[in-house]
Amino acid sequence: MTDETQKNENSRKPFNGNLPKLKNPKFKFNFYWIYGILAVVFTYLYFANMGSSPKTIGWGELKVMLVNQEIEKILLVNKEHAEIFIKPDKLSLDKFKDIKQGNSLTATSPHYVYQIVTAESFEKDVQEAQKDLPNPLYIQVVTRKNWGTDILGWVLPFAILIGGWFIIMRMMSRGSGGGGGQIFNIGKSKAQLFDRDTMVTTNFSDVAGLEEAKVEIMEIVEFLKNPKKYTELGGKIPKGALLVGPPGTGKTLLAKAVAGEAKVPFFSLSGSDFVEMFVGVGASRVRDLFKQAKDKAPCIIFIDEIDAIGRARGRNPMTGSNDERENTLNQLLTEMDGFQTNAGVIILAATNRADILDRALLRAGRFDRQIHVELPDLEERKAIFKVHMRNLKLDEAVNVDFLARQTPGFSGADIANVCNESALIAARNDKKRIDKQDFLDAIDRIVGGLEKRNKIISPYEKKVIAYHESGHAAVSWLVEHANPLVKVTIVPRGKALGAAWYLPEERQITTFEQMYDEITAALGGRASEEVVFGKVSTGALNDLEKVTKQAYAMVAYYGLNDKIGNISYYDSTGQQEYMLTKPFSEQTAETIDREISKMIESAYEKAKTLLSDNREKLDELANKLLQKEVIFREDLVHIFGERTFDTHEHVIFNGNGDAETSNAEAEAAKPEVQDKSTDESPDNSEHPVA
Repeated sequence: MTDETQKNENSRKPFNGNLPKLKNPKFKFNFYWIYGILAVVFTYLYFANMGSSPKTIGWGELKVMLVNQEIEKILLVNKEHAEIFIKPDKLSLDKFKDIKQGNSLTATSPHYVYQIVTAESFEKDVQEAQKDLPNPLYIQVVTRKNWGTDILGWVLPFAILIGGWFIIMRMMSRGSGGGGGQIFNIGKSKAQLFDRDTMVTTNFSDVAGLEEAKVEIMEIVEFLKNPKKYTELGGKIPKGALLVGPPGTGKTLLAKAVAGEAKVPFFSLSGSDFVEMFVGVGASRVRDLFKQAKDKAPCIIFIDEIDAIGRARGRNPMTGSNDERENTLNQLLTEMDGFQTNAGVIILAATNRADILDRALLRAGRFDRQIHVELPDLEERKAIFKVHMRNLKLDEAVNVDFLARQTPGFSGADIANVCNESALIAARNDKKRIDKQDFLDAIDRIVGGLEKRNKIISPYEKKVIAYHESGHAAVSWLVEHANPLVKVTIVPRGKALGAAWYLPEERQITTFEQMYDEITAALGGRASEEVVFGKVSTGALNDLEKVTKQAYAMVAYYGLNDKIGNISYYDSTGQQEYMLTKPFSEQTAETIDREISKMIESAYEKAKTLLSDNREKLDELANKLLQKEVIFREDLVHIFGERTFDTHEHVIFNGNGDAETSNAEAEAAKPEVQDKSTDESPDNSEHPVA
């Protein structure tokens, strides 16, 4: 007989009346039961008193009762009201049938109540009503204490205060997610613990690129899994590792992968979790964190954005003598490598501002290793694209190599955003698959901003914008070291009224000639306006800001000026931001300003000369841009011819938005945008200062 047949046979058996025995649930006391019992008692007393309350009568009825001598006694209570008691032998009369017998709580309850105006007038009225009676009734004055009301008047305020305090504490503990939110547990650590029950599923296969960083970080994981391999040779694993790199490069993701790979308890928190308005709370939370970590050893502590508490001490003299952040940092330094040992506790931290961290925090024995997580190169971008394309429905024409070449300087977060934006764009256009053009539109959307085709621009302004962008394109084509052009558009994007996309060459060092040609190309837009219209506009704000910063870096930082010489005033420690004086004299400052102005004006004159010598080609390019609104590299080849000094491979776009790779290995920083804007726009090409 199969299991299914046996199950069907059992279902046909008649019910014998015996229910299966259930386990008795464990009795658990709930504090809210007390509230329910008190509410029932007070409700019963309220309705019981309502049912036993005597009837209120007027003076006319009371006078008749006095004249007929039906009243046994009258009690004047606290000179506020009179209680009327009827003689027992008179209760059988018909007019007293409305008196409810047996409902009162006590046998001495009055039958009627009369509300008096004043005690004197009431006594006078009672005497006059009984003036001719043989046995008049006299009023008895009674003073009573309402102990319940008096006690309630004293107890109720305290009960409200205690109840309110109790409710607030309950709400604080519930809203803050655990014991750390209670007022008595405010010094407890807020670290989130990931152990065997709440294990992280992210591993190193989910982290594309970062191969050098993964090699160093995997050694820590290997030590936690197989410590004998290292201890047998007398080696010691580093106590801490600091992940340093630009935002979006995957520092937190790398730490999450460590948690998934190590299979040991993992404490995760942010540097701001130590910051609190109360004095001493940060240091207390540090102590509690390391106490928990020692109990769970071997384990890993990950502190994200450690610069929130790790800033160098004594930098800001305005904080006063008692800086809570410095007290927290002191406690952290003591716990990381103090008198007591932290055996089996490894600390990971992440920051993008390593230059402002305290030196004591970076010394050997605390953070022994600094793992630099840099922007991905070409091969790493390919790997990152493959990770984020796993769940996308892609067209067969989508080429990962092509997309990696189109996104130089993009971080892992930027590439994830490109993949997501491409899916949204394809869905917006009701496509079943994501094609190459969707990715190109997503890159343009992220670099340049959203298209604003409905923006109202006059014909004259549009012509100025076209010549401005054509000037950028022409000058960059005519100088030797300019970045390869991708496309030019006069369609407004974001704050920019027009933009020129370049694919800068990816290089580790830069010469004076390369930077000078970049400045010349950036000034090509304003030079074109002056050459064609004889006047300039405010549209070159972004260009002027960029060239000013670059020229200043060349003179004051890189030592690329003959007058200043081989001197750099750059401070890699970041202490200059707290200084009120410059690191050079006023005479040197004048020399720097003069050399910067001379360099920029020289580049501007060079740009005007190039455009004047090629005025006909500039007009042709601007007219084509006015007609098509977007032009590509092939249009410049058609007008200016091939560049004679081009030795690198370029990505060639055709009019349909497709692209082909012609001969090269040029990689670069993020595609550069020269914009024509009346508003300040962010500079998309960053020049490292080092």
